[in-house]
Order: sequence, then structure tokens, then C-alpha cells
Amino acid sequence: MVVQRWTDKMLDELASSVGEMRESITEMRESMTEMRGSMTEMRGSMTEMRGSITEMRESITEIGDSVDGLRVTAQALLQVAGQNQQRMDMFEEEIELMKQRHAEEIELVKQRQAENDERFNVLLEEVRYLIRGNQGD
Repeated sequence: MVVQRWTDKMLDELASSVGEMRESITEMRESMTEMRGSMTEMRGSMTEMRGSITEMRESITEIGDSVDGLRVTAQALLQVAGQNQQRMDMFEEEIELMKQRHAEEIELVKQRQAENDERFNVLLEEVRYLIRGNQGD
């Protein structure tokens, strides 16, 4: 083994290297501290994101429930509309029947009126005949 003597230059270089190592270690510590801060921020962001996802899931569930409620309501409204349409159809049929009956009754009244007018004319002619006959006596 060869013994080497430390010279001032070698000691200065060693001191310089040690100083550089200390600076590197300090920079690494600062980087580690910044990374820890970033990690803490990321954890906070992740926690917020989880909360948002939970809220979104709840909202989706509520929307699904609302859609189901709307479907039930729509079906009920369709049934009511169908029933109303049936009633309207029945009313229209009844009105049509009433119109037909009314038209038949009007026709009967017209026929009776014509018969009555004819009887009246016959009676009027008889009265005129009788009046003429009485004037001639």
C-alpha cells in the first residue's frame, strides 16, 4: 500500500466536493419538501374528487328516480287521456244519435204539419162550401 499525503490542494478539492455534496443534499431535501407538499395537495384534490364523484352518483340516482316517477306519471296521463278519448267518442256517438232522433222527430212534425194543413184546407173548403150554400138559400 502506498501512503499518499494530503496536500492543501487535495484538501481544498475535498472540502469543495463536500460543500457541493451538502448543497446537493440541501437541494434534494428542498425537492423532497416540495414533493411532500405536492403529494399533500394531490391527496386533497383526490379527496375533493371522491366527494364530487359521490355527489354525482347521488345526483344520477336522484335523476333515475325522477325519470322513473316521470314514466309512471306519463303512463297514468296516457291512461287518463285514453279514457277521456273513449268518453268523448261515446259522447259524440250519443250526440249523433240525438241528432238523428231529432231529425226524425222534425220530419214527423213536418209530416203532421202537412197533414194538419191539408185537413185545415179541406175543412176550410167545406166551410166555404157551406157558407156559399147558406147564402144561396
